[in-house]
Amino acid sequence: MMRKVFYLISVISLAAVAVGYQFWAPSIYFLIIIVPYIMIGIYDIFSKKHTILRNYPVIGHFRYLLESLRIEIRQYFIESELNGRPFSRETRSLVYQRAKGELETIPFGTQHNITEPGYEFSYHSLTPVEVPKEATRLMFGAVNCAKPYSASLLNISAMSFGALSPNAITALSKGAAHGNFAHNTGEGGLSPYHMKGGGDLIWQIGTGYFGCRHKDGSFNREKFQEKASLDQVKMIEIKLSQGAKPSHGGILPGVKVNKEIADIRGLEVGVDAISPPAHSTFSTPLGLLNYVAELRELSGGKPVGFKLCIGIRSQFMGICKAMLESGIIPDFITVDGAEGGTGAAPVAFTNRLGTPINEAISFVHNCLTGINKRADIRLIASGKVATGYDMVTKMALGADTCNSARAMMFALGCVQSLHCNTNKCPTGIATQDRSRWKSLDVEDKYKRVTNFHHSTIHSFTEILGAMGLDHPGKLIPAHIERYMDDGSRKSFAEFYPGLTDGELLGKNINSAFVSDWKLASADRF
Repeated sequence: MMRKVFYLISVISLAAVAVGYQFWAPSIYFLIIIVPYIMIGIYDIFSKKHTILRNYPVIGHFRYLLESLRIEIRQYFIESELNGRPFSRETRSLVYQRAKGELETIPFGTQHNITEPGYEFSYHSLTPVEVPKEATRLMFGAVNCAKPYSASLLNISAMSFGALSPNAITALSKGAAHGNFAHNTGEGGLSPYHMKGGGDLIWQIGTGYFGCRHKDGSFNREKFQEKASLDQVKMIEIKLSQGAKPSHGGILPGVKVNKEIADIRGLEVGVDAISPPAHSTFSTPLGLLNYVAELRELSGGKPVGFKLCIGIRSQFMGICKAMLESGIIPDFITVDGAEGGTGAAPVAFTNRLGTPINEAISFVHNCLTGINKRADIRLIASGKVATGYDMVTKMALGADTCNSARAMMFALGCVQSLHCNTNKCPTGIATQDRSRWKSLDVEDKYKRVTNFHHSTIHSFTEILGAMGLDHPGKLIPAHIERYMDDGSRKSFAEFYPGLTDGELLGKNINSAFVSDWKLASADRF
């Protein structure tokens, strides 16, 4: 009650000031200041939406104004070089510098506490070596495919048209073309903007089968075969799940499904674009591998693999048993970490479900080693890869190559404004608002994407050489150290148990794997 009395007193005070003010006509002052103030206050007092505004008429609006600027205030004035989330300012700045070709050194020493718990590092060698250029590419599909693909060690992770703007997708694809690396289309379909840039494409097939579906949402073999035969499509990736929202489908509301998106995804205009949580084409590990073989044949012999975030461990082991039973193996497996990002995801799924990338990569690598299939299958690590040392850690745990999404967005100019899910991205990247994305200059941004890729690969090979290694394949878990709570340090080899070649096929199996291996089945997930 007293707060409302205060509001009335303030109104009377303003009116008194207005009457006595010499430089303004009281009537004008009353109209432009007092009347709006009174009207807003009366509306707030009788409003039932916000208790704060009813208790604090007019002045309560400042609370919501400041709250709306919270992200910007924190990023511009409070955030240090190291505490930004999901990516620190130091990491973002490094990407910007590399993308622009600017100086990327730091003065006066590291700002990290290099002995704090969780800090990761590697030992250098007194005999550094040079990594040959040919070691920065790797062949996919050499075992089973008529059309294998030579891939860079770093490629653009899955980002769909719809999640990203036309100009952003075009710039990424053009950057990939000029830098000679690949661009994953994401599950939203093979769009003209992916094609327009001219880059090598990894076509991702999600649960909605966008771009290769019948009207009822089922897989359309004829449409798939037509698009998979395009020369620009180099590999096919079946999406089982992603780290940001594992086992969760998505819906693009019908009001957003315009003619362009409908044509790309194989939908009807105005109809909800539904991505179910699981595939309708298969429901077992054996079914998945049969689908891999089918897509390989329909594509004319291009490499085919699948992407997943590791969840229940026995389910992935079921896929391993299906490989042994069927004799069908994928050409690659993309492992997405639970720390991966997306435009929008339920909070609990992002925060609480899935396996972190380091543990997941180690697990998949060891499972394939344990069934004697590791040499035939390439592993791709996806999840917060932004620097050369990020690549080192992932490859030490078993990855062959890495994918990066958000760092590539930084290269385009993303400022981590955290508005990806509002369609109000200030940089025109994660939006379909033409007034925003038309300002993103493709000719400028694609060069930054190429620069970032080149500089990150160069950083990776420099670090590798400084460790005395002349090939990524020589990295092992023991090359990465981590400080513990008690001040001691342990290598990744001590954190992540390993399997020897064929160990899962014998009787003496590492205890960390034995129970899940017994539960695994090729006939069910």
